[in-house]
Amino acid sequence: MAESGELIDHLFRHQAGRMVSTLTRILGPRHLQLAEDVVQEALIKALELWPHRGIPANPAAWLIEVARNRAIDALRRESSLAEKVGELARLTEFAGSPGTEAMDDQLAMIFLCCHPDVPREGRVALTLKTVCGFGTGEIARAFLIQETTAAQRIVRAKRLVRDLRFALPESTELSERRESVLEVLYLMFNEGYTRHAADLAEEAVRLARLVADHDTTAAPEADALFALFLLLSARGPARLDAHGDPFLLTDQDRSLWDRTRISEGLRRLDRAARGDRMSQYHVEAGIAAAHATAPTFDSTDWPFIVHLYDELYALNASPVIALNRAVAISRAEGPAAGLEALAAIERHPSLARYHLLPATQARLHEELGDTGRAVEFYRLAWECAPEGADRRFLEKQWLRCAPRQ
Repeated sequence: MAESGELIDHLFRHQAGRMVSTLTRILGPRHLQLAEDVVQEALIKALELWPHRGIPANPAAWLIEVARNRAIDALRRESSLAEKVGELARLTEFAGSPGTEAMDDQLAMIFLCCHPDVPREGRVALTLKTVCGFGTGEIARAFLIQETTAAQRIVRAKRLVRDLRFALPESTELSERRESVLEVLYLMFNEGYTRHAADLAEEAVRLARLVADHDTTAAPEADALFALFLLLSARGPARLDAHGDPFLLTDQDRSLWDRTRISEGLRRLDRAARGDRMSQYHVEAGIAAAHATAPTFDSTDWPFIVHLYDELYALNASPVIALNRAVAISRAEGPAAGLEALAAIERHPSLARYHLLPATQARLHEELGDTGRAVEFYRLAWECAPEGADRRFLEKQWLRCAPRQ
């Protein structure tokens, strides 16, 4: 039963967005909700049947067949959509390696959600929900907002896309929409990377490659984002121990890093430099490249990384970027300098429940020898962290520093 549940979760991440995208192309954006509903019904039916009947030979094909049949049943009750039944009936399989049409459907769906008539926050939230398989709670965490706020953004955005044309935008429209598309992929990868959800991060890598290589969507900033994903995901084999608990960058075995991905990431970053605009993704990829090319943690060029964070903060004065900059300062100038940099953002409202802030404060106090303060901050970080690997790691740090009874 656990095996089938894990498989359904995996398929939801990898196939649901493709299924919704293709069904929406056939039915039209006005019926986006129907497409989502029938895909959800297919997943629920799998949860009900697979634990008892066994997993079908082609699980993804089974899901699309069930979703297709549900959609056909709904269309037959609406005469205005009767002509769509034939097209749906020809939709038989999209498992394994999806064809170009299915991949273009998903790309078109991302650009549809990022229509300029939809407010920025709604564009990103809707894409994460419909194309990427994010839950409302995950979207809320990605934006550092309340779950009810995320749900409201999704509902409003859906209303706006109902009558939009499902297609890749004209070349003159690409620039404005591309920015939102790249932001969606950035948030998707970040959620997967920080929560150690490798399948989600890999889906972001796949979609980023599609955007960067598609004739109508290629651009230097798309190459820069793809480079960033490659350089960060290259660390994947060294980020977790045998129990699924994280290794900090200081403790990772760099011989396990994927050198093929690093090489491709560096090539993509070089290609991204051919443009005339420096984006946030260029700078972040530059930071990732500085880490990827350092033979050891101690040989990392931390002053250069601090310089890059200064440039990044000038482009995007985000409190999370300020936090990462403070970490780099602590490595370049010592823990006291890092804590001083953190003082400017420690009361920022969006970081109130962000576990990486107190976790960083705990580490810096520990390096200064103040184990009492370190224990306080590790406990606070543990309380704020979501369930999973990070929470287990923080509990170990908290107990390690706590005085023996």
